[in-house]
Amino acid sequence: MPLLSDYARKKKIEYFLAPIPKDARILEVGCGSAWVREYFTRNGWTGYVGLDLFPPADIVGDITQWRELGLQGNSFDVIIAFEVVEHVDCFAQCYDLLKPGGKLMLTSPVPHMDWVMKSLEVLGLNQKRTSPHDHLVYFQKVPWFAKKQVKVVKGLAQWGIFTKEQA
Repeated sequence: MPLLSDYARKKKIEYFLAPIPKDARILEVGCGSAWVREYFTRNGWTGYVGLDLFPPADIVGDITQWRELGLQGNSFDVIIAFEVVEHVDCFAQCYDLLKPGGKLMLTSPVPHMDWVMKSLEVLGLNQKRTSPHDHLVYFQKVPWFAKKQVKVVKGLAQWGIFTKEQA
């Protein structure tokens, strides 16, 4: 695990994961290496489901096809999408899957600083990207969510917690 990626995981646990209620129904989009699942399993969460394009995810498929994958709208308390939205524009789908009052927790490079992130990958300090960053977006400009908490980390990454409006 590259040094910066390992450090970022620890900070994501503190900022995003630890405060999630143990009984929450959670969908992780882009579950990849399963480190989030491992954290939840070790620490007593039971409502986790991982979705990714490749096994060993609980659900293998594309988030943009969520209906065909058997997922139900308005059914998740939390959706986690760490380092996903730069690869696929899935904000509308996440909004549809969240319960009213549910939270979308996401991270992505700051668009104008993505070149630095790519340089850190080349140096072996950050994990390598799995596909191009064709959908970089400034979190403050994302539609669908009226309530957004956005934090810029070290000038390179943006961390967001977006809340779906109550019905």
